[in-house]
Amino acid sequence: MRLRSAALAASAVSLALAAPLTAEEVPLPPYPETRSGDVVETLFGEEIADPYRWLEADVRNDADVAAWVEQQSKFTDAYLKALPGNDWFKARIGALLDYERFGIPQKAGEYYFYTRNTGLQNQSPLYVRHGLDAEPRLLIDPNTWADDGATALAGWEPSQNGTLLAYAVQDGGTDWRIIRVLDTRTGQPLEDEIRWAKFTGISWLGNEGFFYSRFPEPEEGQDFQALNYNQAVYYHKLGTPQSEDRMVFATPEHPERGHGLGVSDDGRWGFVISSLGTDAKYEVHVIDLEDRSGKWDAKPLVTGFENAWNPIDTIGTKAFFVTNKDAPRYRIVTTDLSAPTPTWTTIVPETEQPIDGASIVGDKLIVTYLKDATTRAAVYDLQGKALDDIELGELGTAGGFGGKPGDPETFYTFTSFNRPGTIYRLNVDTGETSTFAEPELTFDPARFVTEQKFYTSKDGTRVPMFIVRRNDVTGPAPTLLYGYGGFDISLTPGFSAARMAWLEAGGVFALANIRGGGEYGKAWHDAGRLHNKQNVFDDFIAAGEYLKANGYTTPNGLAIQGGSNGGLLVGAVVNQRPDLIDAANAAVGVMDMLRFDRWTAGRYWVDDYGYPSKDTDFKVLRAYSPYHNIRSGVDYPAMLVTTADTDDRVVPGHSFKYAAALQAADVGDKPHLIRIETRAGHGSGKPTDKAIEEGADVLGFLAHWTGLAVPADGAASE
Repeated sequence: MRLRSAALAASAVSLALAAPLTAEEVPLPPYPETRSGDVVETLFGEEIADPYRWLEADVRNDADVAAWVEQQSKFTDAYLKALPGNDWFKARIGALLDYERFGIPQKAGEYYFYTRNTGLQNQSPLYVRHGLDAEPRLLIDPNTWADDGATALAGWEPSQNGTLLAYAVQDGGTDWRIIRVLDTRTGQPLEDEIRWAKFTGISWLGNEGFFYSRFPEPEEGQDFQALNYNQAVYYHKLGTPQSEDRMVFATPEHPERGHGLGVSDDGRWGFVISSLGTDAKYEVHVIDLEDRSGKWDAKPLVTGFENAWNPIDTIGTKAFFVTNKDAPRYRIVTTDLSAPTPTWTTIVPETEQPIDGASIVGDKLIVTYLKDATTRAAVYDLQGKALDDIELGELGTAGGFGGKPGDPETFYTFTSFNRPGTIYRLNVDTGETSTFAEPELTFDPARFVTEQKFYTSKDGTRVPMFIVRRNDVTGPAPTLLYGYGGFDISLTPGFSAARMAWLEAGGVFALANIRGGGEYGKAWHDAGRLHNKQNVFDDFIAAGEYLKANGYTTPNGLAIQGGSNGGLLVGAVVNQRPDLIDAANAAVGVMDMLRFDRWTAGRYWVDDYGYPSKDTDFKVLRAYSPYHNIRSGVDYPAMLVTTADTDDRVVPGHSFKYAAALQAADVGDKPHLIRIETRAGHGSGKPTDKAIEEGADVLGFLAHWTGLAVPADGAASE
């Protein structure tokens, strides 16, 4: 790593710390009035009141909800902008983001494609090189697509020889995608355009066309709320209108199933992966794509929706898969696609460390593992013989390692809490590693230390937690604890400018790898979902207790944060242990556990949460649903709920209803506010300026209510 300015590191000037204002100095006027309805339903013998159901309506189509959003936004903005730390955090987050950063290159033919952001561009442009050492050429600049920077390049895929590129456009944070095509040699767009694509990849068949997944066009006005059913795989031939696209795979008799298609690197095989929800339980069909007449019969390879089956690639008729069948922490298997029935052979067996990914590069197999939530990478031959480890160094996360059979070149990134991603190029034949892109930093990574601790949860389970701080912060300090705990998603070390600003101000950051994630394989996930969901909250509560008991945080200095399923986590934990928490940020959270399956992608989440319509599941959901368990008469911590008006993953009605219920309850005098972003969604595609503003608002709020004193000006604390 190189420092952009040696003077920054050399400067040892101590900055005066500004004392935080007390609650009385930032007055909280009465909340805007929220109408309370009289909706009451009897569910499984219990009367359930839902006084704010009217806030479920789409803000774009309901004048009453739009007026409520405007009032709440003005109220919250006025409070947040009065906080003393807001300006400092905005300046520091912006400065910490102002460095050149690159995406992992993807090679197609003689072309290399990658994103590059000069620092504070709202969206990252896409560049191409015709040869690795050639001058980069700007191919797509999404910053020109919208004045507010909220239209994003959401994905892209070059054709087999790299002369064409299909790319996805995301507007205002929505999950819907528009797919377009351009000629990479000239940069000129083609006329092709695909609408109503969602939860899709793009898989080229040579240079003639590509496969994608889409849903039927929703009814007018239902784009952001209607349930998503009947996903199907289509093939688009270049130069033809979307209306002529061929449906390749669909299950109209099972509208709840989702489908995606990936093409092997040699273009021979298409693998249709079908799912029922969020669980890693798939059916696999295989299509022999050599028949260019389009008679593509999808033959079943794996049936039953019982296990994960993730295709790696093929060599001839030999297919490589990662699966958790008979291996909760995954193994790598092969089968002969020309055989009348599949026979699976293990080449890389299950180990104590879960397999996190695998790819074929040249004539080698690169496998990444999770070791206590950090990355380990190893190289095998194609028969599964271990050859070597890839040296990664400190605790961190590596990703990428894409490539093709026959080509030994691959790229990967490595990042940690105190290090933004560096891109490396690896030749698997020679083992030679070189740096492709290394950021010039505005801070010294050596000033920050990361340790991993293991603590004991309520039932005796040993849970890991990363704790990061400035190396001169040796005593208790206000601490920001982050968690997720769901959907088999692993939280690993990574760089965040907002977290770095918190650390620079003298705070501590902690990341708890609670159950429900995938850090230790299927058993870890299963222990934190469905009827075991309370384990997730217990793990997070135990993390907070550990931080206070062991002198990491101050007695009144624990802030908690989580997004999406992590927003649910924050809401549930605040309800259960308001005495432990001093400030909280619940972002884009699932807050109504009795109705989550009624909108957009919510129906998929029953794999982790269960069915509100089933008696036994209902009882579990009712017991922890944040919206239904607010404890009137108990003092709550200061809370900032954050959401966005175009979130069609977790619709903002969840946060609207929860915030309204908090404000109406007798939960103490601390503020319980909602911040509602416009022209933004669940998180992806958010422009840099909006991300900086939101980060400053959230951290300024949490710092104020945990006693974190920020420096007096916009410089970093020494």
